[in-house]
Amino acid sequence: MKTFTMLTASAVFVALAQTASLAAEVHVLNWKGYGADEPWAIAAFEKATGNTVINDFFNSEQEMLTKLRTNPGLYDVVMINAAFNDQATSEGLIEPIDASKIANYADLGADKSKSPMLNHNGKVYGVPWVWGLTSIAVNDKAFDKTPTSIQVMWDPAHKGRVVLRDDALEAMQFGAIATGQNINNIKDLDAVKAKLTSLMPQIRTFWSAENDWNQMVAANQIDVGTYWSGSAGRAKKNFKLPVTFVVPEEGAVGWLDAFSIPKGSKNVAGAEAFINYMIDPSFYVQWDNKVGAPVSANTKAVAQLPADSFNRAVLGDPKVANRIQFQAPVPDDVRQKYLQIWQELKVNVK
Repeated sequence: MKTFTMLTASAVFVALAQTASLAAEVHVLNWKGYGADEPWAIAAFEKATGNTVINDFFNSEQEMLTKLRTNPGLYDVVMINAAFNDQATSEGLIEPIDASKIANYADLGADKSKSPMLNHNGKVYGVPWVWGLTSIAVNDKAFDKTPTSIQVMWDPAHKGRVVLRDDALEAMQFGAIATGQNINNIKDLDAVKAKLTSLMPQIRTFWSAENDWNQMVAANQIDVGTYWSGSAGRAKKNFKLPVTFVVPEEGAVGWLDAFSIPKGSKNVAGAEAFINYMIDPSFYVQWDNKVGAPVSANTKAVAQLPADSFNRAVLGDPKVANRIQFQAPVPDDVRQKYLQIWQELKVNVK
């Protein structure tokens, strides 16, 4: 499929709609407020395919996995961070995807579509959607010059005005970067714990939702904090907040979000149509222009952005790319160890 507009459907979508006509509801397990549930996009998809989207939401990957485990057959599409795809696959929560039925799949970057995190035993279990960074973002009002180092989080000048996301894995990986370590192979966990312990007196609060972060900046309550690249873009573009996203010299955590089809889906054709729409350049460019988005896994979509856009000019810069460490799957025992350390650290924050 070459084009798709908000007013007319392509021939591919018409064919998919006809296939899905017997089961017109597409149940999606989704992040709330993260592109795939944009009202204008859902309306366009429904008009093009004849399907009706029913969204259910989660606030963490662990909650997402729990919902898949406890509601077999309820969902047709699920958004999964690629680092969790292996776990979902091994538990039998998602099923193989016939990529030949997703027209836009051919335009995905090979480094994303061929990721071993999304492909198992020669089968596709996840269609890459967007990727981005977890790094730091700053309140422009608090800085005469945008900082370039992650160490700004420890600057006493910002005591009580620093935030971290309430997520154990993300916190440990952030600490790994701050101590010069590989996020996927932390050799000195004691150093990470010590570094994060020294950060706790700086912390104002722990955030869990994008809206929380934005409200604190809008009220000028924080100076700097961990944030997602796409969220920072939305804060600036959609809400006109004084936010600048920083990829520090020490590096940043990279992540890849993908769509999968849960085991027992009752509307596989509708799921394929939904995924195809979500990786279509026409949707992505409108999403980025209207709201602000992470980087599309579709190379043609990124190429349609302005040359000076953040997702092309900055995240497309090879020098920046070299500083990104992409998340890999984390064993359960390691994840549990991270959670224990994180809970200990939070106790000391007033």
